[in-house]
Amino acid sequence: MAGASSASDKEIKDYFMAQYQEFTIDQGTDTTIELTLVDKNGAAKNLLGYSLAGKIKKTFSSDSASTTSFTTQITSNTEGTATLSLTNAQTDALKAGRHVYDVELSHTDSGGDTIVERIMEGRIQVTPSVTK
Repeated sequence: MAGASSASDKEIKDYFMAQYQEFTIDQGTDTTIELTLVDKNGAAKNLLGYSLAGKIKKTFSSDSASTTSFTTQITSNTEGTATLSLTNAQTDALKAGRHVYDVELSHTDSGGDTIVERIMEGRIQVTPSVTK
């Protein structure tokens, strides 16, 4: 990926491994997941200058045509809060069953390099809808 790099050894201390979390989503419903991010000291992470991206796939090896992207929004830079959302049309299009997802936080460092950190990953269980 052009312009992307991993954190240097000095910066590694400021990053964590992705948190693993499982969710259940009802097919055909609007869904919002609220996140609160903290720094290595447990204080709210300042998200000024950061962006968030997240995707769901049936399996890790699923093609990109079967990928669903979360709508992401940083709701408070100073409080470290953000949301991941899916519309009812998006969740209705997901096949019932187990899916995988991840969420990445990115920013541009002082050297102009894009730093990408996976902050969350796991499984999402999509329960089937009877009413459509």
